[in-house]
Amino acid sequence: MPNLLPRLPGLLLLTALLAACNPTPTPSDALDARTVPLAQAASGSTSVPFAGQWRVTDRPDWLSVTPLSGQGNVTLTITADRAAATPLKANQSELSGQIKIEWTSGTGSAAKSGAALWTVTAQQFELGGRLVAPAQAQGQDAQSAASLRTQAPAGAARGIIVKYRSASLKAQSDAALDALQGGRRALEAAGLRVMAASPLGAASARLEVANVDAALAALRADPQVEYAVPNAVLSAQAQPVVPSDQFASLQWAYPLMGYGGVWRDMEAGGYTKPVTVAVVDTGVRFDHPDLKGQLWGPGEGALDVLPFTAGDAQTSPYDSGDGDGPDTDPTDPTVQGRTTGSHGTHVTGIIAARWGDNGVPCDGCSQTGVVGASYKANIKVLPIRVLDAQGNTSEADVISAVRYAAGLPVTLGTTTYRNPHPAQVINLSLGGDISADTARPMCDAIAEARSAGSLVIAAAGNGYGTSPYYPAACSAAVAVGSVTLSGGSAPQRSKFSNAYPEVQLSAPGGAEPYGGNRFNGGTLNGQPFPDVILSTDWDYVKNQPNYAAQVGTSQASPQVAALAALLLSKGVTTGPADTLARLVATATDLGAQGRDDQFGYGMVNAAAALNAPAVSSTLGLRLQSARGLTFQPAVDALGRFQAYLGDGTYRVIGGLDTDGNGIYGEAHEKRVEREVTLAPASPRVDVGDLQPR
Repeated sequence: MPNLLPRLPGLLLLTALLAACNPTPTPSDALDARTVPLAQAASGSTSVPFAGQWRVTDRPDWLSVTPLSGQGNVTLTITADRAAATPLKANQSELSGQIKIEWTSGTGSAAKSGAALWTVTAQQFELGGRLVAPAQAQGQDAQSAASLRTQAPAGAARGIIVKYRSASLKAQSDAALDALQGGRRALEAAGLRVMAASPLGAASARLEVANVDAALAALRADPQVEYAVPNAVLSAQAQPVVPSDQFASLQWAYPLMGYGGVWRDMEAGGYTKPVTVAVVDTGVRFDHPDLKGQLWGPGEGALDVLPFTAGDAQTSPYDSGDGDGPDTDPTDPTVQGRTTGSHGTHVTGIIAARWGDNGVPCDGCSQTGVVGASYKANIKVLPIRVLDAQGNTSEADVISAVRYAAGLPVTLGTTTYRNPHPAQVINLSLGGDISADTARPMCDAIAEARSAGSLVIAAAGNGYGTSPYYPAACSAAVAVGSVTLSGGSAPQRSKFSNAYPEVQLSAPGGAEPYGGNRFNGGTLNGQPFPDVILSTDWDYVKNQPNYAAQVGTSQASPQVAALAALLLSKGVTTGPADTLARLVATATDLGAQGRDDQFGYGMVNAAAALNAPAVSSTLGLRLQSARGLTFQPAVDALGRFQAYLGDGTYRVIGGLDTDGNGIYGEAHEKRVEREVTLAPASPRVDVGDLQPR
């Protein structure tokens, strides 16, 4: 075997030479500013030699950094959540943010300290396309232009219009007459009777026939016919109803759900079937002038189920506020030192506040106030008091209230009560983070109510999380999440609104009260009005009616309850099952396609659910991410758009807005949709032409 030992010195020399070519960097005793480009990667790592201690003390929300502190070399992994930093207009091709790193090095007189700003850049992905106006359809599907809409039932037409090719006719002066005679001859030859006919212009004529479809088939078979179309019935486009009440312009939730057309529909009559909505809450102020005549009062079914009496003060864990035990007066009481408003009065006003002059007697009070969704519909609210003076209740009390609301007998103390006006709809703007097992008795009561014919609507909760809140999460209840304005053409989920599998629908509940969102465009006392829900309330300090803004799923739930009641009042639906099905089928799908935990099946749309007349015909673009974010890229005069977005799945919707709510291509509107995924493997996507159909 050959001796290898003599070769070792040569190998050692080679290693030394390689080390000299790639020297180990000397750790620095200070950190300087630098730029970290992520390009289009989701994350990246960077390392800087350093001799000392360091920690990350500031960073933008869209960047996550690990680790946040250390000693020696600064080695960071930086991850970008581009969608969180993408502006509403999606017009920034590159995002930039700074990470602040504070550092110290050395000891004694050689000690140093400072802060370095590292700039992180991230390239966006690109989404483009072109929005194209709907084609002018001919035949049975003909639609009106911007100022007209098709009113007649599908297929309805007043005869037909036929135009012949000019070359097939005699002199131009005789063209109209030839078209008239030629059309008549062609139809009579096909065995069809022409009841009346008249020329329309050059080479065209109007023919009155009983069988439009057969006449069209006969004429279209003639090669000399340029076109034959139904004489479609058109009418003037409806104008939305805009309430004139003093604060109605601040109630942005109703236009967002398409109520302008619904209220116009109500003015034609038809919402005549009586419907009772039970508001199971804190009780109500019967003396609020904007609720006069809108409630079932004491002696008509209103009920306070709370058992506390004044004699229980030493033994009861709570004080109901009125101290008179269960009775037929669910007035939300005045309590010494009370400064908060009346939750039940606020919820009730969303459903049923009166329109117009309310005859309010107090100085400084509004003469008109706000409006409720029900307007002219035959809807009344049944107040049932179940929340005490502190805003709390118990499962047992909710069970009694729900059963009573549905028309089932309940015994409170020694008295048995039965509701003379069983509620077709029950609203529960209350709940808590309790276990499914603990909630079983309450869920059983809701199931009983559903079997008795009541649709139970409940607030999904304001917990900023994913925990199911009960009773909303009960299988027989309809859990309602909250949405708010985004500044774009689709609402966004309110940050406080709980997201979990049982959420079925969403409705406007407002933005965080201190979040600064003011997209509604209204002003109050010269200041921009926040995106909150304004409704009837009570000033317990002055002991007089007022109007207040509140936010929460408590405000979203009665929006759904009101629409359910309107469906029943108009006769579109007849019971809880088909009412819920209609609400789901006509909801505006937000976020990921189909049902999701954030929005359920989407935001309820009153115009679509109630077949309201069209009040607008604007063409526009809606861009939503599967995460529930909304973006609104600019569309130029040719319909082109270019959006710079983060990685993820997006729904691109082009459509008409026929209910005037600023949301394009909803369930009842002409629309076209593309779903695309942006990622490093597909950084640029062009969806082509979007032509709503």
